[in-house]
Amino acid sequence: MVIPPLLLQFLVSLTAILALYGLARMLGFGSKPKLVDEASVRFKAGEVEDGFVAERIAISKPGDTALARDANAQIMVIKRHGNRFAGRILSDQTLVREEVDAIIVDCGDTQFGSVRLSLDQPSIWVDAINRL
Repeated sequence: MVIPPLLLQFLVSLTAILALYGLARMLGFGSKPKLVDEASVRFKAGEVEDGFVAERIAISKPGDTALARDANAQIMVIKRHGNRFAGRILSDQTLVREEVDAIIVDCGDTQFGSVRLSLDQPSIWVDAINRL
């Protein structure tokens, strides 16, 4: 049986692509990071703002956003941005509105955008943000 050269080249290329895809998935490339616990939120908050030590934390149900408050009553919103996390310290210019099971936080930075957080007790955080 003679295999045409173009078909052989296609099959070898397809095998190589699938092997590279499998290797990338095995190494965790392309996966979406999550905020799984308070320690991960503290770590990300410290990366965003040097010296920020979160004392109270709320992680959204999907694990892609969080709120953190420090001892100085500063509140930081953290969201996934690609395969990393970005955050902003909220100010008195921050707009927040409550929905049935979530809050929408708009920190006023157009590049950061607004953040939807699906929290267990959203009204506590709405009050805290409004007091800024």
